[in-house]
Amino acid sequence: QVQLVESGGGSVQAGGSLGLSCVVSGRIYGRYSMGWYRQAPGKQREGVAAIDSKGSTRYTDSVKDRFAISRDNAKDTLYLQMNSLKPEDTAKYYCAALLRPGYTLLSPDAYNYWGQGTQVTVSS
Repeated sequence: QVQLVESGGGSVQAGGSLGLSCVVSGRIYGRYSMGWYRQAPGKQREGVAAIDSKGSTRYTDSVKDRFAISRDNAKDTLYLQMNSLKPEDTAKYYCAALLRPGYTLLSPDAYNYWGQGTQVTVSS
C-alpha cells in the first residue's frame, strides 16, 4: 500500500524559515499531482501548494511568493520550503498525492492519499 510520511515541522519565530519533506513509499503508477494542505484548530483544511505531473505549481494567495513547492521524482519526495513565516501559518501540514478525477489541484479533499501531518508553529 501507499504511505506518505511528512517531516521537517517544528517551532520557529516569525520571519524564519522551515522546510518540509514528504516521502512516498509504495508504488503509485504513472504520473500524478501532489500537494500540501494545512489545518489550524477551529478552521477548515485548506490547500497551500500543489505541483502537477509536469512540474507546474499553484499556490493559495496567502503564501504566494513566500512558499515554494518542489519534487524529486527519483527520490519519491515532495518538498515545501516556507520562508518569511507568519503566526497565521501555524497549522498541521499534510502531504497529499494522486489527484482525483474532476478535482482541481487545491480543492478540498482532492487527493487519494494523505500523510499523517507535521506540526508547524510560528511565534510572534
